[in-house]
Amino acid sequence: MQRRVNGGTPMIRVTVWNEFKHEREYEGIRAIYPDGIHMCIAKFLGTQPDLEIRTATFDEPEHGLTQTVLDNTDVLVFWSHALQDEFSDEVAERVQQAVLSGMGLVALHSAHFSKIMKRLMGTSMTLKWKHSQTEKLWCIGPTHPIAQGVPSMIELPEEEMYGEYFDIPKPDDVVFAGWFSGGQVFRSGCTFTRGLGKIFYFQPGHEEYPIYHNPDIQRIITNAVRFCAPAVSARQTLECEAL
Repeated sequence: MQRRVNGGTPMIRVTVWNEFKHEREYEGIRAIYPDGIHMCIAKFLGTQPDLEIRTATFDEPEHGLTQTVLDNTDVLVFWSHALQDEFSDEVAERVQQAVLSGMGLVALHSAHFSKIMKRLMGTSMTLKWKHSQTEKLWCIGPTHPIAQGVPSMIELPEEEMYGEYFDIPKPDDVVFAGWFSGGQVFRSGCTFTRGLGKIFYFQPGHEEYPIYHNPDIQRIITNAVRFCAPAVSARQTLECEAL
């Protein structure tokens, strides 16, 4: 039975997924995220009384995203980078179907190029990139629920530059836009609807920089989890129906 907040509203069941590769291989990255990016995100999400958190990583059986796990996940927070090609086609299909049936998805940073996002977006998801630039993350949708409590601009001293053209379908909303010190701009925070599921793609989060320790970034991700949570926890299968 799903837990409830003070016996009332059902808690949002969140699975935080991460490859957990870079943190084990590179000392500098391990110093920033000693327990992994997934545990950093799980820790700050876990302070919220309405969120129930679990984690999963690439090396677990079925990447930790079994059908049972997905059936009991309202929102999947997903970070990937180096193992995009090695990610199971079967699991990617499973996650895609879960989103179409109502599960929310928060795709972080280089997860734009994951098999899951390519399947859901139907485009190449390509962009321009370059290491180590300053980013000014501008809130251009201040009335959006994901922007609540977020300042008009967040300055990130170091971040990986992502630049246009970003090959994505037209978003439902562009909530944040990034400006980088090299002059590039980027649609850094975009929402989409696929089937019954809501998706938020959020660009900041390169593993070499302490982005997920930033309180404003934490607030955005927390807001995104609540925004992407399904209004009804029961999954529905979309199919052509004879009437």
